[in-house]
Amino acid sequence: MTTLTKHLSALVLGATALVALPVNSAMAETIKLTLLGVGDLYNFADEKGRGGFARVNAIALAERAANPNTIYVFDGDMLSPSILSGFDKGQNTIDLTNLVPFDFAVPGNHEFDFGPANFVEKVAASKYPWGAVNITRADGSALPGVGGVMMKEVAGLKVALVPVAQDTSPEVSSTEDLIFGPSVEMGIAAAKQARADGADLVVGVVQINRSEDNKLIASKAFDVILSGDDHSYGTYYDGITAYVETSIDGKFLSPVDLMVDVTEKDGKRSVKWVPMFRFIDTASVTPDPESQAMVDVFQSKLDSELGVEIGTTGVVLDSRRNVVRGEESAMGNLIADALRDATGADIALANGGGIRGDTTYDAGRALTRRDILTELPFGNVTTVTELPGSQVLAAFENGVSQVEKGAGRFLQISGATIIYDPSAEPGSRISEAMIGGAPLDVNKVYRVATNDYIMGGGDGFSSLDGGRVIVDKGNGNLMANDVMDYVARMGTVSVGVEGRIRKLGE
Repeated sequence: MTTLTKHLSALVLGATALVALPVNSAMAETIKLTLLGVGDLYNFADEKGRGGFARVNAIALAERAANPNTIYVFDGDMLSPSILSGFDKGQNTIDLTNLVPFDFAVPGNHEFDFGPANFVEKVAASKYPWGAVNITRADGSALPGVGGVMMKEVAGLKVALVPVAQDTSPEVSSTEDLIFGPSVEMGIAAAKQARADGADLVVGVVQINRSEDNKLIASKAFDVILSGDDHSYGTYYDGITAYVETSIDGKFLSPVDLMVDVTEKDGKRSVKWVPMFRFIDTASVTPDPESQAMVDVFQSKLDSELGVEIGTTGVVLDSRRNVVRGEESAMGNLIADALRDATGADIALANGGGIRGDTTYDAGRALTRRDILTELPFGNVTTVTELPGSQVLAAFENGVSQVEKGAGRFLQISGATIIYDPSAEPGSRISEAMIGGAPLDVNKVYRVATNDYIMGGGDGFSSLDGGRVIVDKGNGNLMANDVMDYVARMGTVSVGVEGRIRKLGE
């Protein structure tokens, strides 16, 4: 028995002994509360024996069995992107999480990749509650099925679960007219109000980036923060706030055990706690059998449909994240060429952040439907609009405005070439732009093929708005299908990197 365990045991025994003491004496109790957070769960199956819903569900079941005082929460992003979500708009993740329901869930930005209506539909299908203190509809009303702070009583403790969504969601997802209030300010305000309302513990369930996590920690308004979004794993404790950044696809989890001492003296309640972080590598976890059976059904359906070969690579295709978000890529060229070919547009634009395979394909390799859907998992639709050259130029500028950050707005292009100066101020980096072999004319109207996400202003592409729309989201083809058809028609993909995007001086 460890010193701490002995200490806690002594407290419990002490609490029993104190029953007979006068009313005005101190009453003490120690409660073990376990908090388990998961987020950024995209792929239903494991990856090389690690992660996946069957293992995550197994862990949640084991934690609840070991300690009835367990709170299991989801901190955002599961409906998209994945191969299967391109077909069912994320229903597979709802089915799998309904087997072992969360106590509470907060939406991430990817919950809105298929629009608010789909998210509301998925909320209604969930066997667990959702919340976000900073999301409303355009008229200020609550999104159906999405609440605010949950005050949950566990073993006599009042635990406030404060759900905070990402206020940048409208920039990176299809949120339509939903209003996202400032994550940090509204999260802190909600936490302070929960404390004033009598919460013994205030737990943030948040889907925000690390820098905003740090602001929440610095506020000292939270006891514990369980956060997603950064796709990394980490724990932290500064003596006031305990913090866990959950990993991607449930590969690594960290339950937090809070040993909570509750003391009452003269009618006053005092709550003190100590966190104990545990590390779980899911490679060591046996999948939950019921969940695995559902995973196997999903996998079988995918394998039969997606294993079909549609062409071969004549060149190396590179879709690594740092490449598609920072330089011309052969995979990016293939995708952009496919859009232009399918639409007859003058130019085609594909945002690098929408290309998700993060891999390379050697020359001579067979390409399957699965490969294309892995690269384009969001279910985006090919759209076409007509825009003056001035707006096309603005789109090019936006594409290179955050290249040093590896932002997803970096463009892969077809039918055009650009030269840019990365040292220049954003908005003034394009030094040369050619369309169809001729200099871009700011007054000429060009037909532009792209996807519904960036044509709707995603990734900062407001310049693509306001044109004469030829093909909109409602009547466009699935972008991935256009690419698959193009590869099948070509037979062999032979276009590599050919100087469509260059830095000044190269």
